[in-house]
Amino acid sequence: MSNSFPSLSCLAARLSRTLLAASLLFASHAVFAQTNFEEDFDDENKPWEEIAVQMPPAPKQEDLIEFYVSPTATQKFQLDAKSLSIGSDGVIRYTLVATSTSGAKNISYEGIRCETFERKLYAFGRDDGSWGRSRRDQWEGIVRGRANNQHAILSRDYFCSNLMIMGPEKNILQRLRSKQTLTDNLLRE
Repeated sequence: MSNSFPSLSCLAARLSRTLLAASLLFASHAVFAQTNFEEDFDDENKPWEEIAVQMPPAPKQEDLIEFYVSPTATQKFQLDAKSLSIGSDGVIRYTLVATSTSGAKNISYEGIRCETFERKLYAFGRDDGSWGRSRRDQWEGIVRGRANNQHAILSRDYFCSNLMIMGPEKNILQRLRSKQTLTDNLLRE
């Protein structure tokens, strides 16, 4: 009578090959996981890199949100809600409109890095709605205590806390529209 079942030695060989394949697969997964783990730590040591900046459309009056700077401010400051964005590089970019008491307007496209408490001026708005690149496109520390300290107010009161961005764009815009600063929210808690 012929036996249709494989022999015990044949089964043992198959089991041995299956176990060997499984152990190789497990070992390769462990090496891959270790490599990813080490790469995560290596990312922390990589220098910060800014993304390419796209200029927004010229601001429209109906999209401007005024924010308070100080009782000694010599200009009125407004942020264009449509231009506010948080880049993958951790920079909050926005269009700022500064209006003097005589009505002269300066429009600028700027960025703030909460992580380093710095600001950058990318471009100035022209009357025809186009942009002219800034000659001073370097990151600079944000200075507090000036009459026109709009950058310090935006970063401290609306954008950043403990060198971190506080919320997505919609939360920042909500704070600006309702004139509720980050410190106002802390006092209520």
